[in-house]
Amino acid sequence: MNNIEIFVNVDEEIKELETVEKVLESAIKKEKLDNVSFNIIIVDNEYIHELNKNYRNIDRETDVITFALEDEDTIILPDNERILGDIYISIDKARSQAKEYGHSLLRELSFLAVHGFYHLLGYDHMTPEDEKVMFTKQEEVLEEYGITRKNI
Repeated sequence: MNNIEIFVNVDEEIKELETVEKVLESAIKKEKLDNVSFNIIIVDNEYIHELNKNYRNIDRETDVITFALEDEDTIILPDNERILGDIYISIDKARSQAKEYGHSLLRELSFLAVHGFYHLLGYDHMTPEDEKVMFTKQEEVLEEYGITRKNI
């Protein structure tokens, strides 16, 4: 059984997160994973700025930052559950990027969550080849769920 925990560390209700969770469940199914756990933590720009500064030595806010537990060794619990790690998303950055790109907050949050999910699985976009693989996977998940840049 898969387990996605969503924590909202800002003082507001974000109704889009219910759909974001369903999109992530779709991504898990697409990747044929079973018994995986990870967290989504919604924070503000100030909090993600501190994470970025402390863990990546980048002194500015970012939209999403991941902490993959399988970077070193795969962590498997006794019941064969894989703990993938944590995905931090700045709600402030998500809102500003949604406006900048001309689409909904749902589209932006879904994109950032799926992007973080693929980082947890070890995908990256440091080379053009790697970026093509990762971004193709992301867009396939979003399109299959009907969250495209054109209509949302």
